Amino acid sequence: MPESFISWMFLFKTIAKIATCLELRSAALQSTQSQDEFKLEDLKKLEPILKNILTYNKEFPFDVQPVPLRKILAPGEEEHLEFEEDDEEGGAGAGSPDSFPARVPGANEGTLLPRLPSEPGMTLLTINIEKIGLKDAGQCIDPYITVSVKDLNGIDLTPVQDTPVALRKEDTYVHFNVDIEIQKHVEKLTKGAAIFFEFKHYKPKKRFTSTKCFAFMEMDEIKPGAIVIELYKKPTDFKRKKLQLLTKKPLYLHLHQTLHKE
Repeated sequence: MPESFISWMFLFKTIAKIATCLELRSAALQSTQSQDEFKLEDLKKLEPILKNILTYNKEFPFDVQPVPLRKILAPGEEEHLEFEEDDEEGGAGAGSPDSFPARVPGANEGTLLPRLPSEPGMTLLTINIEKIGLKDAGQCIDPYITVSVKDLNGIDLTPVQDTPVALRKEDTYVHFNVDIEIQKHVEKLTKGAAIFFEFKHYKPKKRFTSTKCFAFMEMDEIKPGAIVIELYKKPTDFKRKKLQLLTKKPLYLHLHQTLHKE
């Protein structure tokens, strides 16, 4: 085997291990536990490797394995890919294990944000995502929901948040039971805004995380208490102009809203 090929392979493996260390550091920053963390001091040990990446030929300082490549597609990018039979009408039934193991370090953590400080006369909204109904709920790998607030043109009004990976599946439901703190006072949301919920899961055969379906809640639906909202086919239509229901079956996204006002 040519020496140049071996050198390139070594370089690729080194880069992949560096990526793993960055994933571990990211997970440590999001974790509430202090044990087995990848510390900042550990990360600094990678500096000489990065400075000499093309000539580095020593043993890697950490015993890590490269993370498997996982691609997260941009909104609409999936349209150009060959769809798997995962739509509600054509998907297979449930039957996979109850647990959802994370496939990337830190994948369980999500990117949830804390509640904003209260302001006199202003209302904050907490949305508890209870569960989502899907015919093939048991087949979804590493499922989570991306929550965003968009204006009529599909522009973000608040930071986008990802839930942690789902807690469990039960029959035709994927259970989350997680609180989302909307990062803007209700009174400050623009007219026509909507809160979007994109259900995402990992496709091991294609090695990317895909949006399976989405739902949204408009401003006149912001009321305390339970609410169920319909599910729509991907790709996510943030402008709400070409909506197609995911299924005719009575399967919905189940939410519970809490309003906080001083």
